[in-house]
Amino acid sequence: MSESTYTPPKVWTWDKGNGGRFANINRPVSGATHEQVLPEGEHPLQLHSLATPNGVKVTVMLEELLELGRPADYDAYLINIGEGQQFGSGFVDINPNSKIPALLDRSTTPGTRVFESGAILLYLAEKFDAFVPKDPSVRAECYSWLMWQMGSAPYLGGGFGHFYAYAPEKWQYPIDRFAMEVKRQLDVLDKTLAERTYLCGDDYTIADMICYPWCVNWAGQGQDINDFKYFKRWFEALSERPGVQRGMAVGETLRNDPAALSNDERAALKAMLYNQRARPAPETGGLL
Repeated sequence: MSESTYTPPKVWTWDKGNGGRFANINRPVSGATHEQVLPEGEHPLQLHSLATPNGVKVTVMLEELLELGRPADYDAYLINIGEGQQFGSGFVDINPNSKIPALLDRSTTPGTRVFESGAILLYLAEKFDAFVPKDPSVRAECYSWLMWQMGSAPYLGGGFGHFYAYAPEKWQYPIDRFAMEVKRQLDVLDKTLAERTYLCGDDYTIADMICYPWCVNWAGQGQDINDFKYFKRWFEALSERPGVQRGMAVGETLRNDPAALSNDERAALKAMLYNQRARPAPETGGLL
């Protein structure tokens, strides 16, 4: 069926065979489809995630907290959405919406569940008293950018990426529509950063962390970073931060089970994650 011949029904019904690449996991109901106990590590913070922009936001935040010297040690585990692990009972207990990332903080009794990436960043910022401005006006600016990103994600990659990479056919209208909006949103960032070092001013905050992972794939969204010189300066500066680099590296391991890595790959990753920190690598547990 082409774009021009489709007539939307008055009441939508689910066609199980019309879900594109994700037809085997997409469904219009919530809740667990099977029993599955989540793995548990030795640290209070248990992260269940995947190497998507939303997932990487949280690993960047955790690594920035560790870089700052906060006791934010965590265990990270892959949720393979292609296999439907997000619908396992253990994961649904943490996030009833079956979306990554999801965090369980076992330092409280009972444990505290946090879902939605923005909520996780806010929770960690408040828990460790870091990366949120103290001044009420600047803090409001920070929260505004946080919500801006959460609302803009369907454009900054989500919408464009779906129609460009995953739709059964490539249709010009949605690709043009979302590419135009990506360009407009990048222009919003560029104009703001023309007058500021970071999104909220002189200080690096969770507003920067939440936006960065969605901006990494600017080329894949049909954009030229040189069209946005102030955004480019900000993006390149964040890319040089050790916490961001480690957070992105941890995120990459969440593309596949770390147990599947070779010994050399595990050693290289462990060196990157721990040798730059003022703490030793754990003998057991942890990501590796």
